[in-house]
Amino acid sequence: MANILVTGGAGFIGSHVTDSLIENHHRVWVLDDLSGGFKENVNPKAEFVQGSILDYDLLQSLFNDNAYEYVFHLAAYAAEGLSHFIKRFNYQNNLIGSVNLINLSVLHKVRCFVFTSSIAVYGKNQLPMSEEMKPEPEDSYGIAKAAVEAELKASFNMFGLPYVIFRPHNVYGERQNIGDRYRNVVGIFMNQIMKNEPMTIFGDGNQKRAFSYISDVAPAIARSIDVKEAYNQIFNVGADVPFTVNALADHVAAAFQVEPRVTYLDARNEVYEAYSEHFKMKKIFGTAKTVPLEKGIKRMADWAKEHGARESKEFTNIEVPVNLPASWKK
Repeated sequence: MANILVTGGAGFIGSHVTDSLIENHHRVWVLDDLSGGFKENVNPKAEFVQGSILDYDLLQSLFNDNAYEYVFHLAAYAAEGLSHFIKRFNYQNNLIGSVNLINLSVLHKVRCFVFTSSIAVYGKNQLPMSEEMKPEPEDSYGIAKAAVEAELKASFNMFGLPYVIFRPHNVYGERQNIGDRYRNVVGIFMNQIMKNEPMTIFGDGNQKRAFSYISDVAPAIARSIDVKEAYNQIFNVGADVPFTVNALADHVAAAFQVEPRVTYLDARNEVYEAYSEHFKMKKIFGTAKTVPLEKGIKRMADWAKEHGARESKEFTNIEVPVNLPASWKK
């Protein structure tokens, strides 16, 4: 049993990682500012602290009071496309906040720092994406994630802080914030159907992603602190088989037993195809049975029906209102 801090633990992936850690008999503190997560997601056996990773005084008090042995850093604002237009917000939340945690982890001799990065670090034209490839991110979100990865490597070399980095991709499932209009296409589609709106797709819908069900991702992240061969390594984690966004729309409509209605919007500046290989993950963590897309979508749809649609919040602090997709403009 260890004392563990999980940032972003009221969010989607973070809450599932917290569940797995508690199932593994650890004591868990969840830190979340509830900007994208919900208190109802937090495991009742975890100690919940509402606050930001940008609040260094709060972080210091938490580290001083609770003697964390491990840190799982999942707090982030993960809107790749939007990140171009909110650069300062992006770097504050996704880079500076991460550095705050790294500094304190070094000072308090944390035994391992587990970080969820993203396949956004790869950029485009590197398929399938593998951990040996040089990061060439296309957006500000991917740049921030790549910088934190580099900082963790530098902090290990300088201070001996062990780390494990995961690069999840297109994760979906229960507890996802389906009311976020800027990210999580599966949740966006489900929310639109429940509001009797057409599903909206940027471009022609033939862009490909490998959609990853949450149970194929979160338990492995939680278990990583016990896999010594994983320390100071980077792992892609998620599904192997890519689907087009058009095919995804068909699967989501079928789960709600409706005919697919789609409105196509102008293409936005994004990586057209993004999927990765997982040989390294399987070698170190073993091969686990994964949830097929149809089954995972059905499970999430059942959860979404039970909880109902959410109102989409508009991001009001756009810093660079130039070349915004028309559907994101006021």
